[in-house]
Amino acid sequence: MFRLDKIDEKIISILKIDSRKAFIEIAQKVGLSESAVRRRIRNLIDNGVIKKFTIEMGISNKTSAITLISVSPSTDTSEVSEKLKSLDGVDVVYEITGQYDIVTIVSAPTVAEINKCIDYVRRIDGVDDTNTVIILRTIT
Repeated sequence: MFRLDKIDEKIISILKIDSRKAFIEIAQKVGLSESAVRRRIRNLIDNGVIKKFTIEMGISNKTSAITLISVSPSTDTSEVSEKLKSLDGVDVVYEITGQYDIVTIVSAPTVAEINKCIDYVRRIDGVDDTNTVIILRTIT
């Protein structure tokens, strides 16, 4: 099993803030050579610690919603989750505890498109109930 040390943890925290940070800049912050940082990041990727690098857009022309989903007790929640993640507009699927079993984050150009996606969610076998809220703004 791959174990993270303090330097790996520091590298990861730097990459979480800016995944495009140059190896030389990371090296200066953690006190290693550029090649050592490059090697460590490659090891983190190869061992599945880092799964992907992504971007976060500052300006979006999309509307987003959070949908809480109850799954029938006779249905396997993971089967519903698999079907949800394949729907257009569903960005993220979380299996959760509490009153609801699943939460999805849905994005689309318009509220009407979000509504269309939620209609598809409601048609999935095993979905008992949904509760959708539109995200008005994001505070960072």
